Amino acid sequence: MPEMQMLLERIGWIACVIYATIPSFWLSVHPHAEYWRSLKHSPYRVLIPLWLGMWVALGSISAPWRNLSLYRTVWGWIPAAFLFGVGMWIYRRSGSGFSPAQLGGLPEVVTGHREQQLVTTGIRASVRHPVYLGHLCEMLAWSVGTGLAVCYALTAFALVTGAIMIRSEDKELEQRFGDPYKRYKRATPGILPRVF
Repeated sequence: MPEMQMLLERIGWIACVIYATIPSFWLSVHPHAEYWRSLKHSPYRVLIPLWLGMWVALGSISAPWRNLSLYRTVWGWIPAAFLFGVGMWIYRRSGSGFSPAQLGGLPEVVTGHREQQLVTTGIRASVRHPVYLGHLCEMLAWSVGTGLAVCYALTAFALVTGAIMIRSEDKELEQRFGDPYKRYKRATPGILPRVF
């Protein structure tokens, strides 16, 4: 196997491990948002090591299958490049109207954080959770490009845990923003935007 292909497969596996832990990380935040806000010190002192531990655990679990290919072809990188591009475009759009603090989840975990505003414009007029859609595009890109079974499995894991996480996040946002968020939720898809 050429060195470049091995390198891309290794990077793809690691990227998918990291992306696949994002829903689990946020599942440790949203259902317990009040607890995290009640702490005197930054909750990230606990949450960041917890997330790093998730990387190690999922990496260790998936490592035995990291070289199992469903297929190997350079042609897979063509749709992968398109998915990477779409993911990056979504990420850029997701930052519009959102501060870095909001994108990093500070309002969820820091008491009295000033940026408690509901943003329903821009890309969020079409999809409630565009950052997660961007994550999905990136994971699919690595899966399609590498052809690794482990990347597809990690993407499936992220889809299942992501669905649970989105329900949890929506519930927490309903508590935080009330009826305006409920109306927004009814009118706007969670992860897959309406095409028309």
